[in-house]
Amino acid sequence: MKFNNWNIGVCSWSLQKSIEYVADTMKDLGLTHIHLAARPALGKEGEKYLEFVNNQNWTISCMMIDFPQEDYSTLDTIRTTGGIVPDEYWDTNKNLFLSAIGITAKLKVALLSTHIGFIDHNQPDQTKKLQDRVRFIGDISAEKDITLLLETGQETAEDLKCFLEELDHPAIGVNFDPANMILYDKGDPIEALKVLGQWIKHVHIKDALRTETPGNWGLEVPWGTGQVDQERFFASLKDIGFKGTLAIEREEGDDRVADIRQAVTELKKL
Repeated sequence: MKFNNWNIGVCSWSLQKSIEYVADTMKDLGLTHIHLAARPALGKEGEKYLEFVNNQNWTISCMMIDFPQEDYSTLDTIRTTGGIVPDEYWDTNKNLFLSAIGITAKLKVALLSTHIGFIDHNQPDQTKKLQDRVRFIGDISAEKDITLLLETGQETAEDLKCFLEELDHPAIGVNFDPANMILYDKGDPIEALKVLGQWIKHVHIKDALRTETPGNWGLEVPWGTGQVDQERFFASLKDIGFKGTLAIEREEGDDRVADIRQAVTELKKL
């Protein structure tokens, strides 16, 4: 399915069930593009997972790797447990990352996304350490012709831009999630698009409402019912020359298939 010449896909983890269920749902929704979770390919059923994926008529727009220690219960817990920041998990997560790069290359996918964790320019030693880790992973990704995409939201667009400029790495870009800018209360997603435009290679279709209590999570809501201004959002994507895939992501709600279907319908209307 296309929208304004962008391919529309779905995030596999949004459906919370087996890869077979993901395939059935995609067929029902008329979608062939997918942002695919890499970690199931690294578990005990990994070969079966990869065999099934290889037998589908899918375009994998991007792979995604997350980490076992991450705790999204509150903003404070994810700040301390997120991504590749925590030193006590770095060795384990480094190996997970390297395995995910290998799987991404095996599937001949050009993009691999992740939350690297919070960038805090008020702690220069921590920022330098995170940059070194991202550069290390970016170098290995580049050897496999893979671009590593950093997820937005955990810091302001300006802070992420500063981080990327200091890295100055050709194999590192951005997976832009407009809802995350709202959920983490880190600024206006439309303005963030303009700031990060040159690095954006892949985009999530996700919506949210900003918190009224600073320090708390915002609320993720179905696409088109939150504070992402759709018309400005898509106009801005055109302005920055975005040519990648729009992957629908839904991480809350009791009927995610219905919410994803609503997003597909909303995009068709536009």
